[in-house]
Amino acid sequence: MVLGAEHALPGELRVLKAAERSLNGERRGIRAVLPFLGPAFIAAVAYVDPGNFATNMAGGSRFGYMLLWVVLAANLMAMLIQSMSAKLGIATGLNLPEVCRDRFPRPVVWFLWVQAELIAMATDLAEFVGAALGLNLLFGMPLFIAALLTGFIAFVILGLQASGFRRLEATITGLVGLIVIAFGLEVFRADPSWGSVLGSTVVPHLDGPESVLLATGILGATVMPHVIYLHSALTQKRVVGANAEARRKIFHFEMVDVVIAMGIAGIINLAMLTTAAAVFNSRGLTSVGTDLGQVFNGLEQYVGKNSGVIFGIALLASGISSSSVGTLAGQVVMQGFIRRKISVFLRRSITMVPALIVIGAHFDPSRALVLSQVFLSFGIPFAMIPLVLFTRDKKLMGSLVNSRWTNLGAYGVATMIITLNVFLLYQTLFGS
Repeated sequence: MVLGAEHALPGELRVLKAAERSLNGERRGIRAVLPFLGPAFIAAVAYVDPGNFATNMAGGSRFGYMLLWVVLAANLMAMLIQSMSAKLGIATGLNLPEVCRDRFPRPVVWFLWVQAELIAMATDLAEFVGAALGLNLLFGMPLFIAALLTGFIAFVILGLQASGFRRLEATITGLVGLIVIAFGLEVFRADPSWGSVLGSTVVPHLDGPESVLLATGILGATVMPHVIYLHSALTQKRVVGANAEARRKIFHFEMVDVVIAMGIAGIINLAMLTTAAAVFNSRGLTSVGTDLGQVFNGLEQYVGKNSGVIFGIALLASGISSSSVGTLAGQVVMQGFIRRKISVFLRRSITMVPALIVIGAHFDPSRALVLSQVFLSFGIPFAMIPLVLFTRDKKLMGSLVNSRWTNLGAYGVATMIITLNVFLLYQTLFGS
């Protein structure tokens, strides 16, 4: 029921054999799911990258708990979008850029590629700046040197691919676990108003253009365009079903992967915004969250000893892991849209340049993070709309075609994102 095992590395072969036993019903319960866990955890890194730190901290300090519902909504959207991306790879054996290349006119393909590369640059900027800022806060390291060290660490992590997908997945998952522990400690030390947390999580509310700007930034930081492309690539050849029944079972297991990984990412984001609201907004420090250096010092001052250090460690883990994942996504974009492949290490070197320029020019790193996330939200429709078009196509997807309810949910998500972006653009150009 599983194809491609003859080309697998030893570590991958063990996973594939375990996956086949799961598909045959020989492994049950948690053991049956384990071989399929991993792709969504790599994708989930993009949902807790340094851009999330910036937008969540800014949103929490400026508006208190008010934008928690945006975080929850964005995470639910992420679950839907990432499940569709994973399904496309399983059903077709192709990733999203490859399907775009095969089905769209050449000018459309080139447009999609160019905008995807611009989005990748904004993503890299956020990830590199965040990791460099983490090193700076923890060790007092100059930002430019910290950025170079970030690049070196990213090279090491990307080199794990040579040993197969499992070692890379385990490393990324470990870094996500470190972020979970860090913000678990932070949010309980912050002692938030849990009643306000619950109310703001389920009751939608916005308050003026600035809240819309931050809501759009949170959305852009949470629903990441580049991992919509990447997730389909992570599943397209990982475990390949020999028939329609096997592919349905694989997707069932991958859905568990998506729900767990995206659920963890959502909890982290809720914890970030809650911490900022409890620590800074409650004290009237509404502008602290716009500067992650001030967040670091404020947590140390108001929450307790080593709270700033814990925040810095989480920021560093986020930046390093998401920087590596961003490079993988960029490789998928280039190879898929225009059939060009360059070394992942060369790509990492090239995409470091914009971040190094921004850092070398002494641009405010926290401001760069927030603006990059707003820019990212404008790229979401260009990944979302093709994804919806393809996954609703019965001829392409076979038995894994979207259900009516999935299509309705996807239409709603795309409409909401596009509407928010148009409103934000109008306010930016014509608002008072």
